[in-house]
Amino acid sequence: MKKLLSITATLLALLGGPCASHAQNFENGITSLEMGRLEAFEMQVTYGKTTHVIFPTAIRYVDLGSDNLAAGKAEDAGNVLRIKASRPGFEEETNFSVITDDGRFYAFNVCYSQQPQVLSYDLLKMRSALGQAASERVLFEDLADSPPSLAGLLMQVIHTRDRRTLKHLASKSYGITFAVKGIYTHGGKFYFHTELQNSTGIPFRTDFMTFRVADKKVGRRAVAQDRVLVPLRSYMPLDDVGTRSKKANVFLLDYFTLSQEKELVVEVFEKYGNRNQSIHVGFSDLLKAQALDGLKLKY
Repeated sequence: MKKLLSITATLLALLGGPCASHAQNFENGITSLEMGRLEAFEMQVTYGKTTHVIFPTAIRYVDLGSDNLAAGKAEDAGNVLRIKASRPGFEEETNFSVITDDGRFYAFNVCYSQQPQVLSYDLLKMRSALGQAASERVLFEDLADSPPSLAGLLMQVIHTRDRRTLKHLASKSYGITFAVKGIYTHGGKFYFHTELQNSTGIPFRTDFMTFRVADKKVGRRAVAQDRVLVPLRSYMPLDDVGTRSKKANVFLLDYFTLSQEKELVVEVFEKYGNRNQSIHVGFSDLLKAQALDGLKLKY
């Protein structure tokens, strides 16, 4: 009888061993995932009113957990999300996620309420909670392997130092001076440091700014053949320049090259005006780009 009990115990141990080991590993896996859990913001929405969420930087991606929610970016405000219930009185909790241009990932849990206590959220005022409620591990394809936080820090350093390494790249007319103060490189990308100065008593209302690779000494009919370079990031929004003031900015461009027959034309256009400015960057200017690899940054 004792021998039978011993054999039975051995068989149970052999049969239960792998399962027990698997259960233990599974529990350890859960523990590991819990250590990396991202705490979500709690939010209430309703059907008859719209909730607005203001993010620190522009919104790049939004994913809604169910069709009980309807959301979209506010017009002319890339960092404001409008969200509301798509039907009244839904009972089950849902969620949504947001990724912003600085690489932060935000998670939200949403419940329906007939009368939400809060209809506007400003995440800039919740800095103490961002460490738990936002992750900075998102990598964008257009930045390759560089995290958005690094690109942002590099632009901040260039903007804060405010050095002019290229003194000849400037355009001046109608009391407006537009300059490319410096060109920098890092991780196969270009950082263009620009400045727009208004020495007149009339504000310069900025409409848009373009970067395009064009042939030298060609007629206007060939403009359609130019290659437009869309900036991957900009450090500051393209704001107006007030009277007798100036504003600097930093633009991040993807890798490109110039030949002796090509040039980069950087243009800024005035809204409802004709004080447009244009700068021509040549092959030799691009070769003078300064590398930022030696900077020591914490991110």
